[in-house]
This record gives sequence, structure tokens and C-alpha cells, in this order.
Amino acid sequence: MARVRMSDVAAAAGVSTATVSMVLSGAGTDRISPQTQARVRAAAEAIGYAPNSVARSLRTQRTRMIGLISDTIATTPFAGRMLAGANDAAREHGYLVVLVNTDDDEAQEQQAIRALTGQRVDAMVYARMWHRVVKVPAGLPADTVFLDCRPAQGGWPAVVPDDRQGGVAATRELVAAGHRRIAYVDAPEQDDVVASRLRHQGYLQVLAEAGIAPDPALHVRGRTDAWGGRAATAELLDLPAERRPTAVFCFNDRMAMGAYTAAHHRGLSIPGDLSIVGYDDQQLIAAELDPPLTTVALPHYEMGRWAMEVALGLRESDRDSPLLMDCPMIRRDSVGPPPIPAGN
Repeated sequence: MARVRMSDVAAAAGVSTATVSMVLSGAGTDRISPQTQARVRAAAEAIGYAPNSVARSLRTQRTRMIGLISDTIATTPFAGRMLAGANDAAREHGYLVVLVNTDDDEAQEQQAIRALTGQRVDAMVYARMWHRVVKVPAGLPADTVFLDCRPAQGGWPAVVPDDRQGGVAATRELVAAGHRRIAYVDAPEQDDVVASRLRHQGYLQVLAEAGIAPDPALHVRGRTDAWGGRAATAELLDLPAERRPTAVFCFNDRMAMGAYTAAHHRGLSIPGDLSIVGYDDQQLIAAELDPPLTTVALPHYEMGRWAMEVALGLRESDRDSPLLMDCPMIRRDSVGPPPIPAGN
């Protein structure tokens, strides 16, 4: 028989899932009428709702603190929206987020886990800077939610961006504009960074759909910053004219910024001579470039909010596979049709 969910109680009582959570956990019930509380409890009993283990711990421990352990998110500007989403969800339900940034140091991470569990935080969120596979650290509570990373072992709730779908969206944008020579400027090859691999898979999928044979010379790697993007794009622009790309899909917006520089140093215009698509929709970069960059947005805020709502017991989650969150296309002015070859 299917498990009764909190959303089923909400539907039966005619209230929101958040209201059900507050009534059944006893949090914030001073804002809910006694009649509504009684209706929620009656609906829960009638349909046989049993709170999950996270909700039970929130109700019994009641420190009203949620631990959030990250590697470098708190010290980098372009992933802070994950923290904002998590913090907003926690604050709306009367919880305080205790953030520890470990700088990707395993000893600091273990110290953080011991400190937060010692403080009896009501739940834990474990976040990483970008989509990757992670080994589950020793000592993490069983109901920890993984944010922007997927645990190597199954059985944990997790949310990650749908990077394959994002690679598909970016490449389709360029194919739709008429491009056939499309390059992918990729990150360095690392086994644990699945974002690179998935975006490349999306790129190859669209080339196959469009009947375009992939050219290994158009898949280049570089550092994931502006200098890396500049060097990789310069390598592409050094190819013979007949093999040179008319469009470039970059692993992230910082690499795309470097691609702009490489193009401008060759006297090329964007998008007249070279179309460019980035990834991240990074603040202070994508919309500020000249011309503004067409890019795929990472749903940082939405992922942070989802992870916190799962930690608070407000959402159900599948422990067998991570939630893949859509990465929307942000269209600006860096994509146009391919240039007309000289002499035509």
C-alpha cells in the first residue's frame, strides 16, 4: 500500500502542506486557529498519516536549529543563492541555520559534524560547491539532506541540477540558430565532478539529433575561470578556418567571459562572428557582459529551499535517486546565426 504523505493530509484537510507541518510538529500553531488544527489532526488520523523520522526528531528535540555544512559555498559569490533559499525556508518556519564552511578540509568537516550533532541540531544539510559525487562523511545523521551533490552510497535524500538537460538546452539554442560547428569548452577532467560529464552528454545528444558528427577538436578543456576559458577558446580559434567553430558552449559563465576576451583579441564580434552560451547565470557576470550572455541558469535558490524543506519534513523525498532540478535557459544577446562565409 502506498505511503500516506503530508501532502495527502493537506488535501484532505483543505490546507497547505506548511500548515500541516506546523500543526503536527507544534511549531507556530499560535498563528493557526484551533478549528484548523483540529481539522488537520482529524484528517491525519482518518487517512493514517505517520510522520517521517525527520518530522519526529523535529518535534522531540526542538532546538530549532538546522546545521548546514558546506565546502566553499559561503565564501564564493555565485552559489550564495543556495544558502539564501535554505535560510528563507528555515526562517519561515521558525528555525535558525547554523552554517559551517569547511574549505573542503576533511578534518574541519569532521569537527563540524561533531559540533553540530553535539548541539543536537534538529536536522542537517550537507552542501557542495558544484554537482559532484561525494563519499558520505562519517558521523552524519541518517536523515541528512545532500544539496548540489549526490552521495556515492544510496539511501539519502539529495537534490542536484539536471546538468544533462542543461547541456541539451544550451546546445539546442545554438543548433536552432543555425550553427553546425559547435564547440564545448569544458572543465578539467575529474571523476567526482559529474556536471562536466553530464553537460557534455547533453551536448553530444543534441549533435546526434541534428545529424552533426562530433569533432574531437571542438571539445577542449581549461581551468574553470576566465583565463581558462580564454586559453581554451584561443585554441579553438587557432584551428584551420574550415574546422573553426562558429559557436561555443562554455562549462560556466566565467569561462564564457574568457571566451569573449579571446574573441575580441582576434577582432571577432559576438554574436556576429562567434556565438557564445554560458552556464550558471552568475551574478555580476552574465547580464553585465557586452553583449549580455545567453546562459543556462543553475537553480541554486530553489535547490537550497528544497533541501531545507526536506530537512524540516515539509517535503517528501526519494532516497534511491536524487531530485534533478530543471536548469532554465536565459536568453540574452550572445547568440545569433553563423557568419556567412567569405565569397558567398
